Amino acid sequence: MGSSFMVKAVATKPLVIRINLAFISFFLSAYLLLLLLHSPPPPSLREQRSNADEIIHCSLRNCLLKKGPGAEKERNAMERIPSFLKSLPANTEVALVNIGVAEASNRGLLVGRRIPVTFERVSSNLRWEDLFPEWIDEDEENEEPSCSEIPMPDFSSYGVVDLVAAKLPCEGIRRDVFRLQVHLVAAGMAARRGRRDARGAVRLALLSACRPMMELFRCDDVVAREGDWWVFEVEAWRLEQKVALPVGSCDLALPLRVKGSGRVFDISKLVGLPEVADRREAYATVIHSSDQYVCGAIALARSIIRTGTARDLVLLHDNSIPGEKLVALTAAGWQLREIERIRNPRAQKGSYNEYNYSKLRLWQLTEYRKVVFVDADVLVLRNLDLLFRFPQVSAAGNDGVIFNSGVMVIEPSACTFAALMAARADVVSYNGGDQGFLNEAFVWWHRLPRRVNFLKNIWSNTTAEARAKNRLMGAGAGGELYAIHYLGIKPWLCHREYDCNWNVAERWAYASDAAHATWWKLHDEMEVGLRAFCGLTGPRKEQLEKDRKQAELMGFIDGHWRLNVSDHSVRLVEC
Repeated sequence: MGSSFMVKAVATKPLVIRINLAFISFFLSAYLLLLLLHSPPPPSLREQRSNADEIIHCSLRNCLLKKGPGAEKERNAMERIPSFLKSLPANTEVALVNIGVAEASNRGLLVGRRIPVTFERVSSNLRWEDLFPEWIDEDEENEEPSCSEIPMPDFSSYGVVDLVAAKLPCEGIRRDVFRLQVHLVAAGMAARRGRRDARGAVRLALLSACRPMMELFRCDDVVAREGDWWVFEVEAWRLEQKVALPVGSCDLALPLRVKGSGRVFDISKLVGLPEVADRREAYATVIHSSDQYVCGAIALARSIIRTGTARDLVLLHDNSIPGEKLVALTAAGWQLREIERIRNPRAQKGSYNEYNYSKLRLWQLTEYRKVVFVDADVLVLRNLDLLFRFPQVSAAGNDGVIFNSGVMVIEPSACTFAALMAARADVVSYNGGDQGFLNEAFVWWHRLPRRVNFLKNIWSNTTAEARAKNRLMGAGAGGELYAIHYLGIKPWLCHREYDCNWNVAERWAYASDAAHATWWKLHDEMEVGLRAFCGLTGPRKEQLEKDRKQAELMGFIDGHWRLNVSDHSVRLVEC
């Protein structure tokens, strides 16, 4: 019985297999039949030829086989690749700063060996005010100035690259520390690892929806711009100089002493201009809308020349200056350039600052590679030629994060001038003047010692401050100061005997008899013919007497209103 069961089981198994195979064959046949019934008809010969033509007629670089609805979009993206990227050789070495390989590919950077540059992102706790403090201990009386660190890559760990590509943050915040960091990383990578061409230039491609910082990347060095890509070819020494400077005004660009030693700093150690046979450099000033500063400009020229400089002196003026005063300015040493005034679009008509954007004309002095601008109310005491070693914009500090534009280093440029002019409508000046405008245009600046542009003010109104500052300002050409900037009522608008700021309460912070005497000492050394243009007009003498009587009435305790004024101290030049 058991044997009979085994026989039946063996006989049944092949039958089951045959039945399963039959079912599988049936379902496969049905599935294939359905596919055939629903398949589109094969393309005609004409259609096949048309499709082939579409493939063959595309360009070699943009030729992509169609693979569905997204193919057209992909091909259009390829066609938007900037021409400078299309022309890159296949073996190009590209350093990527703040942009990944995938995003670089999406932006058209498809060829070459792409090398991400790694760096630690700067702390969000570091503020712009930390990099640009209102005050630093320049003379190191208590401590050496120092700056917070902005992390940089280890540039030595990278090989030489043909191109530095960087994505710049552009969120509309000008004073943004991370934005500055990315600029500095890109500049540092190009300066230290960039391959240099025959003229020593390196190449960068900056991806930015807004203009890259002009303080680091000059518009003169732009060789291509397509979409959001800005391509620069920059002489490497320019970038070397920039990245060698302190990251902000938290330290001096022109050190007074060697760090940690107290020794006087050797200016020859600075990274600056390469040695060239033709140094096209000049001092410049601007007067417009009134001849009130003619005397100041005459004294400024004589003070600069007295220091032994061989640089040109250029004075920009409008048509408000009378002919005889232009002759005097020429005799003082200025090369004259007549300009058309530039109006401040935000100033009220007839206000003092209506045309103070005329200072922007300085950037049109393109026959010079460097210009040291000096306000006409400055007196130069020591040679300032060392400032020509510094880049744009180098200046002494003023308040908070801003610089004082009374003495500053600039680099004339037609495209920079155009950019500044275009920005007038959008940029808001903190003080309604040119200084506020320039501080928005050049937020990353380099601190010069205050003795280069020593502001004549005693803000705290303490005896100790007055004594220290008067000692410096009264020392004249043999002292520590390079220049005195005469804030308040100007010396040539006062009597010789004392600083007339004493007779106006709101001007007391600007009063210094020592500084006043320093200016008048230079005045007395000028030629008689030039001194004649520094006289007081009748209306000005009347105002001085009015102020003196008001001071007497108020009983000002300084007592300057009691001093007698000699007739011979007044040079009469009636206008």
